[in-house]
Amino acid sequence: MIELVIFDADGVLFESDESNVAYYNAIFRALGEPELSAEEARVAISYSAGQLFEERARGDRALVERMHQAGAGLDFAAFFALLRPHVELRPFMTALRSRYRIALATNRSATIPALLHHLNIADLLDPVASMRDQGVRPKPAPDILELCVRRAGLQPSAAIYVGDSQIDRHAAEAAGTHFIGVGQRIHAPHRIDTLAELPAALERMFNHQRGA
Repeated sequence: MIELVIFDADGVLFESDESNVAYYNAIFRALGEPELSAEEARVAISYSAGQLFEERARGDRALVERMHQAGAGLDFAAFFALLRPHVELRPFMTALRSRYRIALATNRSATIPALLHHLNIADLLDPVASMRDQGVRPKPAPDILELCVRRAGLQPSAAIYVGDSQIDRHAAEAAGTHFIGVGQRIHAPHRIDTLAELPAALERMFNHQRGA
């Protein structure tokens, strides 16, 4: 029986391409770096900030640290305003909580507290795991998902991860959770076109009989 539905953030709860590009370009401009290349913009939706910074810095640890510092000093509100949620998140998640516990596992890091406040869903998610947590590797490593499941006090088989990329799918497979893909970027045995289809898809996948 599935007890925990774990969401990725970018590409699942909202589209963030424009927001991510603006965020990283603000950091790079502050450091006199070129703006995101087309390839960097493509992977920014799935990579953690640390992964993107390390790719850009090419081994320059001091530059990576300056990038993190520049990011931490930004006002996130301007970038959150560019996010495009796929559904009205609070009513959607409130309805889903009548059947399942819901959680978040994401490669995001510094922006997480302010992001959840902006989206008005912080109180609905339990637990949350991200790159803000110490000692975890970013997806596709399973660490963030494994931490999320441990914090929920469950076995991986009792959880399903909702993601939009092959990175998410690989992390779920390595962590031992179920997986369902959302959107056109992902190829998976279980996939839906839009987040609004998730409740019905979960019923079909698991023939959910809670309370029966």
